[in-house]
Amino acid sequence: MYPAPLDSPTRPAAHRAALAAVLFGVPSVLLLLLVEFEWGPLISLDEDISRTTHRWAVADPGVTRASRILTDWVWDPWTMRALCAVVVIWLAVRGARWLALWLAGTCLVASAVQQSLKAAVDRPRPVWPDPVDSAHYAAFPSGHAMTAAVVCGLLLWLMRLHGAGRAPWRAAVALAVLSVAGVGLTRVWLGVHWPTDVLGGWLLGALTVALAVATYTRGPGSRTDQRIT
Repeated sequence: MYPAPLDSPTRPAAHRAALAAVLFGVPSVLLLLLVEFEWGPLISLDEDISRTTHRWAVADPGVTRASRILTDWVWDPWTMRALCAVVVIWLAVRGARWLALWLAGTCLVASAVQQSLKAAVDRPRPVWPDPVDSAHYAAFPSGHAMTAAVVCGLLLWLMRLHGAGRAPWRAAVALAVLSVAGVGLTRVWLGVHWPTDVLGGWLLGALTVALAVATYTRGPGSRTDQRIT
């Protein structure tokens, strides 16, 4: 079974990816600046939402316990990276070596950018007198949210690129939306991230995917990896 080829020529696909990069890039930079300079209204909104969700988390230990399982195991960044690694190996075995390298490289770059931004912004995490969970390193952006957005976005694009059927595509989209949204909500619910940390992770993850797709459609892989056997 052969996948659907890339847009021919690839310029329209690259143009759409570049446009998506701009659409996600502008709010990403704006949010980063607002967080870095501690814009009052944004900080107040973060604190109000976080206080409310933390109060709910303390009052509902069942949901909190489920959130910890989901965020620490199902949607953990290492779980997402392991999923990506399986797909990388699958692509390489089937001869799509450039595509496998592109996928692995994008995930590595995303991790490096995420950690660099955490160190540069150095935003403290929420602190509670009665915490329901704990986390390490700086808060912005949320690593869980960004990793989920990058991995799910890349895998959805690969499915579309290689002609996934309607039913598998819809199921994958539903799982991706659930994972990306769910992991962000659990991080806020557990009181280890401010809401804007999660929003920043989502935006930066989407920006990473858009830039990666633009790079791929202009590279040699758009011609050499047309089919996966």
